[in-house]
Amino acid sequence: MNLAFIGMAAALGLSAAGSAFGAGFAGMSSVGAWKKCYAAGKPAPFIMIAFTGAPLTQTIYGFLLMNFINSANCDAGMALGVGLFGGLAIGMSALFQGRCAAAASDALGATGKGTANYFIVIGIVETVALFTLVFGLLLLNSAS
Repeated sequence: MNLAFIGMAAALGLSAAGSAFGAGFAGMSSVGAWKKCYAAGKPAPFIMIAFTGAPLTQTIYGFLLMNFINSANCDAGMALGVGLFGGLAIGMSALFQGRCAAAASDALGATGKGTANYFIVIGIVETVALFTLVFGLLLLNSAS
């Protein structure tokens, strides 16, 4: 068995797991916030769909990292390390992005205000995944 393949699977699998957890947390909170809006006779903000879907982009980053590992000309240990730790970092970014999105849904449902601020926070957490993807690619390129 080639360790590089484990690294590739870890990059995608851990990223996707983080996306699933993050979207799950955000989705549950959006549904709860909508319920509170309906119960109070207030309009339910549809923009919470964007909060719920925000963590899904990290699965794409994991897929890209997997492909970068596959095309890199580096040893199997480097591929395993980048895939495992890169996938974990991207997945954690997705998980916590979902937690931030959950808080954003709750706050928006209660106040109807602050949408731009909430997206800024969600974007900052997204940046961790982007940095991980780019730095992982640079690490793979420097090792070849």
